[in-house]
Amino acid sequence: MMKSYVVSILETKMLTHDVIQIRTEKPVGYSFEPGQATDLAIYNKAWQQEKRPFTFTGTPDDAYLEFIIKIYAARHGVTDQLRRVHPGDLLLIGEPWGAIQYNGKGLFIAGGAGITPFISIFRQLAKQDVLAGNRLVFANKTSEDIILEAELDRLLGRNVVHILSNEMGGRYKAGFVTAALIRENISDKQDRFYLCGPPPMMTGVLGALVAMGIDEKAVTIEI
Repeated sequence: MMKSYVVSILETKMLTHDVIQIRTEKPVGYSFEPGQATDLAIYNKAWQQEKRPFTFTGTPDDAYLEFIIKIYAARHGVTDQLRRVHPGDLLLIGEPWGAIQYNGKGLFIAGGAGITPFISIFRQLAKQDVLAGNRLVFANKTSEDIILEAELDRLLGRNVVHILSNEMGGRYKAGFVTAALIRENISDKQDRFYLCGPPPMMTGVLGALVAMGIDEKAVTIEI
């Protein structure tokens, strides 16, 4: 049976107009691998049965747990409630799980909140001074939607490409993640590929990779 933990919120911060960062206490002995997630609920009578999956965005040696969560206010659900939490409120979390883990240098392709498992991986690789050579293509609707833009740019430098579907101009590419854009950012056919984002986007990206002759075994994907 999966174990659950009650943790107190330490701090909250809005990162964009609809993305919140929540840091909580870390249970003694609790451990996860960068890229993993857990089931999380607000620990009160009204919401504690409403568990949803969220990715850890901190690193395993942090003294706290961190989650970066996109808020869907119009749905009036869990994420809308998480927008209203404060330090001292309680959350219920489960054991870590998830398919995404780092298997070697390569190209990361994220759409919107799909960046979250990659944040933990990039931060951990940077701490170990082995992030160099990894690249990121990050797709969003507008520049206001980009999560942790400054940090990603600092970590990856020229190895991050921001592409926006609903905005043109400036230093961003406009449009969608295409086979041509993927080819531009492949440095070696031996690269690993890491995909996370909305299902239609991931289906298209995976199809493009297969059409290029990329072995599906080289692709790590979580939708």
